[in-house]
Amino acid sequence: MEQWIEDQFSEDLLKQASRQFQADAADAKKLGDFENYVFEVYRNDQPYILRLTHSSHRSKSEVEAELEWINYLHKQGLNASSVHPSTTGDLVAEIPIAKGTFYVCLFDQAPGQPVKASDEAFGPELFEKWGSVIGKMHRWTKEFKPGISRRERWDQDDLLDFRSYLNSKQDSAIISSGEKLIRDIQALPENKDSFGLIHNDLHSGNFFIDQGELHIFDFDDSTYGYYVSDIAIPMYYAVLVKCGGEELAARSHFAKEFLTHFLKGYQKENSVDPVWISRLPLFLRLRDYTLYTVFHKKFDVKKLADGEKQLVAQIRTQLLNEEPMVELDYQDILEKVKLP
Repeated sequence: MEQWIEDQFSEDLLKQASRQFQADAADAKKLGDFENYVFEVYRNDQPYILRLTHSSHRSKSEVEAELEWINYLHKQGLNASSVHPSTTGDLVAEIPIAKGTFYVCLFDQAPGQPVKASDEAFGPELFEKWGSVIGKMHRWTKEFKPGISRRERWDQDDLLDFRSYLNSKQDSAIISSGEKLIRDIQALPENKDSFGLIHNDLHSGNFFIDQGELHIFDFDDSTYGYYVSDIAIPMYYAVLVKCGGEELAARSHFAKEFLTHFLKGYQKENSVDPVWISRLPLFLRLRDYTLYTVFHKKFDVKKLADGEKQLVAQIRTQLLNEEPMVELDYQDILEKVKLP
């Protein structure tokens, strides 16, 4: 969290936010503070997730649109943590502060446990279920009718404003190639089957496993974008956590296994035109740019821990040398999963 926001946060503010949902913050446990403050709180002896979003990060309309979509998906049968109304009946409570406003909401706590790349469960069966969940989400979203509140488009993300966060001299080549990539993606066709609301961050840290089923959460990055991005991002982060420091050949070998099983699950729930699978490299590369930018936005890159410094250096090298995260024969994978 940016320091100027951190300076305004307090225990009293947390208690005030909890009271808006008749929850008790006496023993609140902080779960995250990167983009939002996320706490485990209790109501009637049951754990819930309380999230506080500063207005510099999202508008009230954006938060409302996110929560409406989550509740819609939950009603359709997706294992997504439902959202509870405040004491005034609103999904979003407002707490004005000296600089801005906090938007507060309360979620069910997802059941189950996280899965790590080192776990035995991080394999084909999980990848297929992962794809199946996203396939369901996309299929149901095609019928979703949003209210007045709307999420922004993918190309309105401030992390794509490279000139605001990157060094104009040292990163001039990265800025130029990144802006070209955005234009290339913007030129792709947008229709009901290719473009809509997407989670945009469904890596393995954003779901739990409970009795063999995935329960997904953290829709904070949801946006209007290409559905294929929700295929690219899980593959990107699966490769990163499993073999991110290895050579291209090793990354590609794992990515082939991941994508093959992921698509087997996805196509059980939703169809995908093979031409979009061939466009995956564009969206994998876009994630390189956004991850590189977020490090420069949120941190002093010269003071990062060694592991994070190594990751930033690796991404920078990939961008400068135009080296892909993975190199795959997508047609071969399509034939293995029998996509038409």
